[in-house]
Amino acid sequence: MTANKTKDEIDGEEEPMIVTLEFDDGTEIETEAMGVFEVEGKEYIALIPDDDSDDVYLYGYQETGEDEFELVDIEDEAEFDKVVAEFDTLMEEE
Repeated sequence: MTANKTKDEIDGEEEPMIVTLEFDDGTEIETEAMGVFEVEGKEYIALIPDDDSDDVYLYGYQETGEDEFELVDIEDEAEFDKVVAEFDTLMEEE
């Protein structure tokens, strides 16, 4: 999955960046990028769905070109737990 914004553009934008997630079952969800953050030298992105739920989707974030990035599934449970903990800490600070 790719999109056409860099990390700095996401973090500094006034208008929300919309990312469409497509799941294995074909379901698509529109999400808004909250921002990119770092955990142990890797970058991650937080996405919130446009469906009035309290869900947050966390993915690995890799820039693939000048104005493009790729979302990477976090498959390791320990890594995911660290990402969630850092995300929670960032949300408490705001």
